[in-house]
Amino acid sequence: VVKGLELPFRIVNVCTGDIGTIAAKKYDLEVWMPVQNKYRELISCSNCTDYQARRLNVKFTDGKDREYVHTLNSTAIATSRAIVAILENFQNEDGSITIPKALRPYMNGKEKI
Repeated sequence: VVKGLELPFRIVNVCTGDIGTIAAKKYDLEVWMPVQNKYRELISCSNCTDYQARRLNVKFTDGKDREYVHTLNSTAIATSRAIVAILENFQNEDGSITIPKALRPYMNGKEKI
């Protein structure tokens, strides 16, 4: 999604001190916000191993044994921050906004607003 929107981003492996107790690993996808002069979290994905599956009793079988599944928690995209990122990254000097190519079909083909 972020590549399609042509937004500058980075992926951060979040340290264990900054993740919740249910997650074993967490990655944040941060997008560059030029006006704020920093990267901001846009998407987050956590590997919760079998923590949630044990509480939900969700298992799979390989034909012999039944094992708990591993689960992922992820936000697809924080829409309000995505809009801010688009506005900040695609604003022109005259104040207009160049619409990312991926969004133009949803904007009746407009290139700028």
